Amino acid sequence: MSHMLRNKVQRKFRMRGYTLQVEALTEVLSFVTQYPDNENEAIDLLLDNLQFLSLKSAILDKETVAKVVSDLLEAAAAGDENPNTPIGFGGSALRIINVFDVPKYRYDKTKKTFYEYAGRLPLHGDSSAKINVYRDRFLLLSQRLSRQPEFSKPAFDFDISEYRTCEISPIQSLVGRLGRTWIMGLISQLEDGHFYLEDLNAAVEIDFSDAKITTGFFVENSVVVAEGEMLPNGVFKAETCGFPPLEDREKSVTFCAGLDFFGGGTFTKEETLLLQEMETRAVKDMFVILSDVWLDNEETMGNLETVFNGFENVDVVPSLFVFMGNFCSHPCNLAFNSYSDLRSQFGKLGQMIASHQRLMEHCRFLFIPGPDDVGPSTALPRCPLPKYITEELQKHVPTAIFSSNPCRVKFYTQEIVFFRQDLLYRMRRSCLIPYLKEEASDPFQHLVDTIIHQSHLCPLPLSLQPIIWNYDHCLHLYPTPHTIVLGDKSEQRVHTYKGVTCLNPGSFSNDSTFVAYRPCTREVELSNL
Repeated sequence: MSHMLRNKVQRKFRMRGYTLQVEALTEVLSFVTQYPDNENEAIDLLLDNLQFLSLKSAILDKETVAKVVSDLLEAAAAGDENPNTPIGFGGSALRIINVFDVPKYRYDKTKKTFYEYAGRLPLHGDSSAKINVYRDRFLLLSQRLSRQPEFSKPAFDFDISEYRTCEISPIQSLVGRLGRTWIMGLISQLEDGHFYLEDLNAAVEIDFSDAKITTGFFVENSVVVAEGEMLPNGVFKAETCGFPPLEDREKSVTFCAGLDFFGGGTFTKEETLLLQEMETRAVKDMFVILSDVWLDNEETMGNLETVFNGFENVDVVPSLFVFMGNFCSHPCNLAFNSYSDLRSQFGKLGQMIASHQRLMEHCRFLFIPGPDDVGPSTALPRCPLPKYITEELQKHVPTAIFSSNPCRVKFYTQEIVFFRQDLLYRMRRSCLIPYLKEEASDPFQHLVDTIIHQSHLCPLPLSLQPIIWNYDHCLHLYPTPHTIVLGDKSEQRVHTYKGVTCLNPGSFSNDSTFVAYRPCTREVELSNL
């Protein structure tokens, strides 16, 4: 019986995205066995109350579980119903993932399979870590491309007129080769003013001047597929150029079955079906997303009060408020010295939230730092806001969650990625080839096409946007998530591409815009004051 109970506990915790250490599992079992007739209810109660802690990791230790158990036993002893018991939504559907906790997977091109990297991941990696940034990006897209029928070699020797193939040739095989061929590589500038296409073994100078291109922003360090031929001077003359084709999410998930790329835990088929059924019933759940919330700006704070008052009085309050930086109108760089003021401004925001009783009872509040917020560096991914800045707010809103940038959220089976970066302007400035306005006039569509096809949130060169080498996998978009929220100071937008909903809530402080998102139906409501 104890073995069955142990399996039940581990299964239920895994469904919520948690992993139990041995001592923590023992603590849970000792609590649940006190209620032999209500084991399921006891486990669910424990899980629901765990959601109210600001957890730094999905791996639960004994101290964390013991704290929740102690609170529950005290409430039971007092004969009161636990005041923290969630109502309705209750956080049980929601899993907020700090990307620094996401496991790292690497592709073995010999075995043609992914494996979890078990080595150390220091913040300051060595030179091989930088090489692996590009190697892993290339292999990720290469294995995805290998499953595309158009880019696979026919199993039988069909006549080319019957079976059109675009088989990718290694760059090192181009020497002395005549005729048109397809190659895949990473755009790099090995010499000033000369661009090359690199794969894992070789590089060739490429001429894009007359190439027909697809939608998207072609920037240095992005991976492209090109068709063309070698010229006598050793330059590859590209006739067509585009991003590696996208693969259906279902196909990627099937290929990666059992691997937790997103970081929210893996489920059995039965557990997934149960979560899908629960998700279809969560039609009233809504996320309110705001970006650029300047706490030192009186007009912004007044508008925020208006938003809170509006949602306080609706029939069903939102399940989650997402606040994305920047949280100050001035960059928090070396010249910034108003940290105590910023701390007190977060305290005022906490008081404002606490004054709205229904929001406090039923909503979760998630804070994601912006590119100019307080932090150790501007490199991505960014760690959560420091405790010194946020502890005044947490005194008023103990359930507030401060996560990384980017941040991942799992709602039942749905995967949502939040990323705050002024990416559109920087991508347009970094284009090597003018983007096609005839295909799509809206630059936001080109941005969405680029990051989805590259399976990466920030395909800019490292010289323009530093990335922590050992944590580049935190910015990967593979398998493709259901929804991507790109917080950008540009005009608010929503664009659905290949089944992926991408949205920009706009700048709340500059334009008074925000977004209401219903995860069940994936409806996006662009809002402003």
